[in-house]
Amino acid sequence: MAFLNVENITKSYARHKALNDVSLSIPEQSIYGLLGPNGAGKTSLIRIINQITGPDSGKIWFNNERLNPAHVEQIGYLPEERGLYKKMKIGEQALYLAQLKGMRRKEAGKALKEWFDKFDIMPWWNKRVDELSKGMAQKVQFITTVLHRPKLLILDEPFSGFDPINAKLIQSEIMQLQKEGTTIILSTHNMSSVEEICTHITLINNAKNVLSGAVKAIRDQYRTCTFEMEFNGSLTSFTNALGSGFQLISKHTHNEQHQIVRVKGPEPYKINDLLSAVLPFAEIISVKEVIPDMNDIFIKVVNNGITGPA
Repeated sequence: MAFLNVENITKSYARHKALNDVSLSIPEQSIYGLLGPNGAGKTSLIRIINQITGPDSGKIWFNNERLNPAHVEQIGYLPEERGLYKKMKIGEQALYLAQLKGMRRKEAGKALKEWFDKFDIMPWWNKRVDELSKGMAQKVQFITTVLHRPKLLILDEPFSGFDPINAKLIQSEIMQLQKEGTTIILSTHNMSSVEEICTHITLINNAKNVLSGAVKAIRDQYRTCTFEMEFNGSLTSFTNALGSGFQLISKHTHNEQHQIVRVKGPEPYKINDLLSAVLPFAEIISVKEVIPDMNDIFIKVVNNGITGPA
């Protein structure tokens, strides 16, 4: 079931068209990757969903209701440009921001203590933001974004500036929020994060939605019948056994008998077809299909203007 439906959204600034008839459907309790090059239109769409700006045309439906100001309290938004008040004490600021989202002070204080303990920043409660490192300040802002348990959480480059340990901590918390029922939009250039946690993606390029769908379905769509195989045997005999429909993409010879190769077969070729052809001529050590990752697909679609599965 779709939790957020974006229908034919168009937005222009002066002579620049930021969004051109963009539609997408975000399933409930998904982690939805919003991808695209800089300037593609992602931030414009996020600002419209947050009701910071309005579209020139089109509609957005939030949990089967037309998006309206009452939904603001059900949305958490972590912008790429962090926005904490530098001279204000951290604890008081977090309490203030929680109350802006409709939480009572006592309720917010209890929830904040739990989050501050989890992120190991409780000793900094009475410090000012300008005394924090960048990573600590980002932890505080993440906490204030998710504290009120929003139904929709929008994260714009949430891993930016974090070391690998803290990036993994934030990633773990995002996945836990999803398990507990939150629908999450993740805008990022970090393709490894997309691979690890996103269930669906939309790729926006030149103001248009050029690719949407479940991550697994999109990766399957861009399969190229490419295989990597490690074997003992003669490379010449192996290549001859493949037949004319195959292309030897790469080869690495450890010695005269130990080979690692990548081959591309005619579609729809399967691993079993490859094994049947070469087993009489080689001792197979390992074989796997090489499926394009999201980074490869991103580059291919953006560079070639390809439209994938909707």
